[in-house]
Amino acid sequence: MAKGAWERIKAKEKAELAEARRAHGLEDERKASLLDDVPRALPVLMAAIKLQAKAGRVGFDWNDPHAVIAKIREELDEVEAELEEASPQRLHEEIGDLLFAVANLARHMKVDPDGALRSANEKFRTRFAYIEENIARTGHTMESADLETMEALWVEAKGAKAD
Repeated sequence: MAKGAWERIKAKEKAELAEARRAHGLEDERKASLLDDVPRALPVLMAAIKLQAKAGRVGFDWNDPHAVIAKIREELDEVEAELEEASPQRLHEEIGDLLFAVANLARHMKVDPDGALRSANEKFRTRFAYIEENIARTGHTMESADLETMEALWVEAKGAKAD
């Protein structure tokens, strides 16, 4: 309720500002976009969520999280295709698209993407520490351990709920 009122107030302010510019013979540099009030300085995941929510308010959205998952798969396929092309710029763009789609899934599922990623980071730290501790117990270093051993310990850490 309050959010809708705030948006109406902001829209009215924008309209009044545009009218004042026109009254003074100034033209808007470009047409206002629905997305203009999403600050570019926001943390990127928060900005993605806000951009998607704004677009969703005018119907540019999926109604089914399964459709978002299909979009994630499509974006992942595009990332994979770029691996073959080896274009760093295109790979950058496609990974950005993939992350944007994953943020969209978080929004649909009402999951805070920052919090979810923070939790995943902590889980990774805990599991990696488990690997380090177990490698050290064998008298080896991480640098001398092979990937197969580290992967087996990773699976063990997951099973032990070491996180």
